[in-house]
Amino acid sequence: MKKAVLASAIVSLVCLASATAFAAPLPGQASSKVTPDMIQTGSDIPARWVQPQGNFDYVKREVMIPMRDGVKLHTVIMIPKGAHDLPMLLERTPYNTESFVPNNSPHMADAVWSGDKDWADGSTILVWQDIRGKYGSEGKYIMTRPPMGPLNPTKTDDTTDAWDTIDWLVKNIKESNGKVGMIGSSYDGWTVAMALLHPHPALKVAAPESPMIDGWMGDDWYHYGALRQVNLDYFTGQMTKKGSGEDVPRENYDDYTNFLEAGSPGAYAEAHGFRQLPWWNRFAAHPSYDAFWQLQALDKLLVEHPSNVPTMWLQGLWDQEDIYGAVHAWEALEKAGHGANNHLVMGPWWHSQINRDGWNIGPLKWPGNTTAQFRRQVMIPWFNHYLRGTPMSAPLPEAMIYNPSEQRWDRFSDWKPASEQKLTALYLQPQFGLGFDAPTGGSDSYVSDPAKPVPYLPRPIPQKNDRWRTWLVHDQRFVVDRPDVLSYTTPVLTKTVTVQGAPIADIFAKTTGTDGDFVVKLIDVYPGSVPTDPSMGGYELPVSMDIFRGRYRKSFADPSPIPANEVQQYTFRLPTINYEFKPGHRIMVQIQSTLFPLYDRNPQTYVPNILFAKPADYRKATITIEHGADGRSAVLLPVVANAGAR
Repeated sequence: MKKAVLASAIVSLVCLASATAFAAPLPGQASSKVTPDMIQTGSDIPARWVQPQGNFDYVKREVMIPMRDGVKLHTVIMIPKGAHDLPMLLERTPYNTESFVPNNSPHMADAVWSGDKDWADGSTILVWQDIRGKYGSEGKYIMTRPPMGPLNPTKTDDTTDAWDTIDWLVKNIKESNGKVGMIGSSYDGWTVAMALLHPHPALKVAAPESPMIDGWMGDDWYHYGALRQVNLDYFTGQMTKKGSGEDVPRENYDDYTNFLEAGSPGAYAEAHGFRQLPWWNRFAAHPSYDAFWQLQALDKLLVEHPSNVPTMWLQGLWDQEDIYGAVHAWEALEKAGHGANNHLVMGPWWHSQINRDGWNIGPLKWPGNTTAQFRRQVMIPWFNHYLRGTPMSAPLPEAMIYNPSEQRWDRFSDWKPASEQKLTALYLQPQFGLGFDAPTGGSDSYVSDPAKPVPYLPRPIPQKNDRWRTWLVHDQRFVVDRPDVLSYTTPVLTKTVTVQGAPIADIFAKTTGTDGDFVVKLIDVYPGSVPTDPSMGGYELPVSMDIFRGRYRKSFADPSPIPANEVQQYTFRLPTINYEFKPGHRIMVQIQSTLFPLYDRNPQTYVPNILFAKPADYRKATITIEHGADGRSAVLLPVVANAGAR
């Protein structure tokens, strides 16, 4: 018994010794004892992280620039290392300055987004700023804040904010030469236009790209009174948070179904909480072109306050979002006698494509990267001329507009505003013909049913839609056989028809309803066989199209019911083009009443505010298009004989 106990004790001692030896630190190994330096009671995120930039070819600064009322705006400044006497390029945005420097690269050209890569060659100081109330900036955000005046009783607007920003930059960025250029697309283009209303003396050159100029007449919100309801996502994305908000949630994959089931756009918006948004409440209360819209129309304001800043008004020929603003701003200034320092540029692009690659738009392919070529060969040299005094190889013409048919840039010394165009009528003819001879008579009818609107793209049309950018060049054969779409076509052309300017739709029609919309499309019909590109055989390419809400046929500010079964005239401008309809092609004009769900449905019953039409208001109507004694419907074309750059 004693031996057993003794043996057990020995075993226990051996095990204990082994365990102790195993737990003991090896030579050079730290102790397992917890020491004070191991304990962190605060945050592992430092109060301010400083990125070592020893190998960077630029210095990135973030500053809060004070405005005249004390509000500070978050501003990112990228300065090439070793810079001195460099100009500055400023962009003011509601879309987050961080998005302009998406990559943490030591190389400036790799760090910035695509639109600034050609500027990031070490010769320019780049500046981006969050506008008032968005992302890193202080203050209150107001959608396209109106200029100081009846709609803005404060002492600040985006004109004063731009002025104060430029003033701070030229006084505080010692590496600069004291000269600033402004650039920006869409909303950012709007901020450039606002800066031009009272420019700082250091603002030497500007390029509003696809700017929002008049949201009711033809930019983001309406086109001649028809609501672009798919843009309601912009309301929640822009105004539910200081940063980026969410899109409106979808019940169905197909937006055609979503908006159809919702009924009116007002019902759709308010079911998703829009009454919480002050902008929606102001917006919804002013469906017509009243003072709310008129006092914000920048083309008119720019004429009232013209600047001497050399300005390039730039947009795409197929700009699916802001196809109205740049050309109308330029035309207004040109007509008012300010053409010397204002230039119009229209490229073969979708919205803001100037800041990305431009090899093609949809199926239309160009012989080079049109955007990169333009930036490097025209835009940047033009900016440099005013920012550093370098000579230009050739002066920028009054207008520079791409010719998609010939795949080249045309330069014009006397491009005419639409009001000064000479027009040639292309008449609708019997048996759905189309020609330059006056028709002898006749009419055609279709039934417009709000329950079955014509889609603007083949269904399904999801909210996240890759085809959105290029829908304006989509083949129109997908609707040509619908009974509610009328298609009029010329014989095969035997000679080129060159159109340079803005076509005008001049439609005589009657309806059994008391309201209605008219969509007019000018289309190039390709030959049935195209040997160089077989996929384009028979393609129906939209060249220019728009929509008009019938209640505004007499006045955009004072709508009125359409008298049922009485012929009325509907005249409205289509987007500007520089296009050649070639021999072997045909010209087509399509007319319909819906373009859904891009635009809201007209109930075809007159109601005070279409945004809040009731289900019972939506009714079928028979539309009759006249091309005879009761009205010779036509598209009036600015046809140019002996065409070429003028």
